Amino acid sequence: MPKNNNGSLALSDFSKKVIKATGIVILMILLTLLFLKGFKVLLLILSGVLFATFFRGIAALLQKVLPLNEMWGLVLAVILVLGLFVGVGYALYPSVSEQTEKLEQELPKAAKDTEEKLKSSQIGRWFFTQLEKNKDQYNKDSQKITVFFSSFFGGLADIYIIFFLGIFFMVQPDIYKKGIIKLFPKQQRERASDILNTVGYTLKRWLLGKIFSMLVVGVLTGIGLSILGIPLALTLALFATLVTFIPNFGPIISLIPAFLLAFTKGTDYAVYVCLLYVGIQALESNIITPLIQRKMISFPLALILMAQVILGIFTGILGLILAVPIVAIVVVLIKMIYIKETLNDDSIEIKGAEL
Repeated sequence: MPKNNNGSLALSDFSKKVIKATGIVILMILLTLLFLKGFKVLLLILSGVLFATFFRGIAALLQKVLPLNEMWGLVLAVILVLGLFVGVGYALYPSVSEQTEKLEQELPKAAKDTEEKLKSSQIGRWFFTQLEKNKDQYNKDSQKITVFFSSFFGGLADIYIIFFLGIFFMVQPDIYKKGIIKLFPKQQRERASDILNTVGYTLKRWLLGKIFSMLVVGVLTGIGLSILGIPLALTLALFATLVTFIPNFGPIISLIPAFLLAFTKGTDYAVYVCLLYVGIQALESNIITPLIQRKMISFPLALILMAQVILGIFTGILGLILAVPIVAIVVVLIKMIYIKETLNDDSIEIKGAEL
């Protein structure tokens, strides 16, 4: 290393560039990690916004048919939703409770029977051999208990945060909206307000469409399982309704218990159940979802799966669930800020911008 005039070591230009490049890379890594750690906060905020959007959407519908102001519309919306859940729960509780108890008893037996039948085949034996090799890595009791309690209590904390954020956003949305708008220069605040309104419209329409899609999937699943004679059809249909909120992966999750129970009745029943779920998923993906998107929102479907994979890896289940509204928000921002404002391209369609 060369020395300077004072006799001390001097860095060459190449060394300085290497140090500078290394510092930039380290800084980018640290900023990325900080963003990923803080991204969960944004997901919780988005969940609260969706919570508020759901009730404010119902309140808006009530205000169209009843002479109510905003606050009383929200109060009535909350009462109606809670009443609906209580009523449905009261009506279905005996059947669901009985079926849930049977499910707790039958599912382990079904899993055991399925394991024994799979072990009788060559592929099944190979699969369980590979599973046994990694058994010690995944089945340490202390790790399982720690993961369970951390996930359980972490989930309760997330629900608590989402619930109260949703209430705050639902009761006084203008405070937060005006606060965001104030962050922009005066000449851009009107445009910022338009963008926020369009994002809100998009989330509202997506949520409405998703609820409709979930109901269709649940009804078709219940009817199909009942026709096939699969036990616990009502509980399985309710489970399918709930997990359909998770796009792409939800149908796979809902298929697992239905497949295991069907397998106990015979291989043919398991095949029929698989065909039923595949058919319902094909109907939902190719007919219901495109129809909803054409009527309500519009964004590339391929982005959903990519967003789910990326968000699922870095943020877990919450990112997996909220991938679609995140993609919807990003698409609206790109269209309104970059394509329309920066590129001056008015040919694109932005649903809700005209409102």
